[in-house]
Amino acid sequence: MKFVKVFHNPGAGEGAHSKEKLIEKIRAAGFDCSYSSTKKEIDEKRIPNKTEAIIVAGGDGTVGQLASYLIDRKILSKRYRVGLLPSGTANNIARTLGIEGTTDEIINRWKECNIKKFDVAKVHGINKKQFFLEGLGFGVFPRLMKEMKARTTKSDDPEEELQTALKMLISIINNYKSRPCKIRIDDMEYEGNFLMVEIMNIRSIGPNLNIAAGAQTDDGELDVIIVTESQRGELALYIENRLIFGKEETFFYTALKGKKVSVKWGGKLLHVDDELVSVEKYTRLDIEVFTDVLHFLV
Repeated sequence: MKFVKVFHNPGAGEGAHSKEKLIEKIRAAGFDCSYSSTKKEIDEKRIPNKTEAIIVAGGDGTVGQLASYLIDRKILSKRYRVGLLPSGTANNIARTLGIEGTTDEIINRWKECNIKKFDVAKVHGINKKQFFLEGLGFGVFPRLMKEMKARTTKSDDPEEELQTALKMLISIINNYKSRPCKIRIDDMEYEGNFLMVEIMNIRSIGPNLNIAAGAQTDDGELDVIIVTESQRGELALYIENRLIFGKEETFFYTALKGKKVSVKWGGKLLHVDDELVSVEKYTRLDIEVFTDVLHFLV
């Protein structure tokens, strides 16, 4: 592999992740590259024909932006490998893929061309984003996202932002009114008043909450987390312990697994990856997995 195309979110990092430093490090590792900012739309015209891999420098939202382009492409004769240089706040996709180390270490591993396949989940029943890489969910997490986005001041320190989100989430859990929900996972049905339903394609969500520790990106299944009204205290305690003991704090719930999920939620707000979506109450959403859609360099 000799030539890579870099799509960079310049707002997601400075220093080692500035435009100049990124290009310098990639070329120093022996790759030629072309650079584009994600402030402009990603399209075929910006990817040279000799491109062998597309590199995403940014956070989970930037990865989703590239994935949207790759999934929507009309010309699918060429499959691009995707490399990640995580520089966002949470970097949940990179964490699930096991991409860690310094920028130089990550870049040098591209030479080995080790690939991790990545499934994508398609959503039927909403008018906006039709697929997800990370997860889709109802309850406390969409509320957290809404309140985090409504803030007037934000920190430039990713760890401080994560701590703020966790503290805000504890307050939401303690005060959130559970909603009625019906959910079907393959041939099993569940019904009740729930604080949270998360349908996960990767292991962690939001402020690095490892709620689906057994999730695999290439198993053709989704990991479903259902937290009932009676588990409110357990959920709040998990977040409190996450604040004290760190990112590897064990979640109290073992996810349910399935290839197809249908859900009706007694509320209007949900999230699809990092996007908030409003639907009518009890709108039926059907979710299915498509395997081997993306190939990530790890």
